[in-house]
Amino acid sequence: MDGAFQEAPCKTLTPVQGLAITDAPEGLGQLHHAACAGVAWQREPLPEIQAWLDDLSPARWPRARIVVPPLAVRTTLTELFDATGTPAGPERDCLIDDIAALADMFADLMASPYVRVRMEVVDTNACRLFHVDQLTARMICTYRGPGTEFGRAKRGQVPEVIGAVPTGSVYVMRGSLWPVVGAQEDVLLHRSPPVEGTGQTRFVLVLDGMQEAQEDGPQECI
Repeated sequence: MDGAFQEAPCKTLTPVQGLAITDAPEGLGQLHHAACAGVAWQREPLPEIQAWLDDLSPARWPRARIVVPPLAVRTTLTELFDATGTPAGPERDCLIDDIAALADMFADLMASPYVRVRMEVVDTNACRLFHVDQLTARMICTYRGPGTEFGRAKRGQVPEVIGAVPTGSVYVMRGSLWPVVGAQEDVLLHRSPPVEGTGQTRFVLVLDGMQEAQEDGPQECI
């Protein structure tokens, strides 16, 4: 989890104060640096998953809400997708493998024995307001459609500079329960991008670290 905090310029991500940008999964550990409120792992969308989702009707995209140990994610999702009729094939396997890998990374980052896995299909304005989630930390990956928007501002306000996490990239952010020292005037806020009426449908993965195998908890916008 060690390493220097970086706010490097990036072609597709808008740098803001408190956001670290990395091109490797090892960079996610910067979340534990005192000056860091979020980390964006910039990576290219996985072409197999993109083409598969484009060819499938959103009605057949997989959906899930489960709490499992990270090592059980792959098996549990395979069984779930079989039961719900999500078409089997190498593309589905690629998606499951990627989710399992991200769950393992996030559980290790947060020292969590369980992960809450949510897979959401979003075609409405799920949340227009910028906010901080009421939890310790969260990982989000938008596999299709526009990614999570973010910016620096006081709580309840709209950031002057708004960035967006690219499709396929991974965003890890602190929540309001992350222990901090001293008062914070500005914080790193985020929101689900408004897509209603645009014809766009988002397919989003949300991961939360859990200390117990409970299914309740904050289900905030993505």
